[in-house]
Amino acid sequence: MCRSIKTLRPPALSDEATEEEIRAAALQFVRKVSGFRAPAAHNREVFDHAVDVIAEATAELLGGLEVRGAARGA
Repeated sequence: MCRSIKTLRPPALSDEATEEEIRAAALQFVRKVSGFRAPAAHNREVFDHAVDVIAEATAELLGGLEVRGAARGA
């Protein structure tokens, strides 16, 4: 149904995840959980809201993680 969600933190990614990568992962998650690749018009609002909320939570998670051994900002 959908491609695998990839790891968005170092060292899996060499740089920080972009907003686009975070949103794509959130979309894949919502698709998988809902069972819909694209929702019907009557479900579009709740589907899009879920993607937004999950993208925000993902960005917050990634921003707060400390990865041991990873170099801090240049």
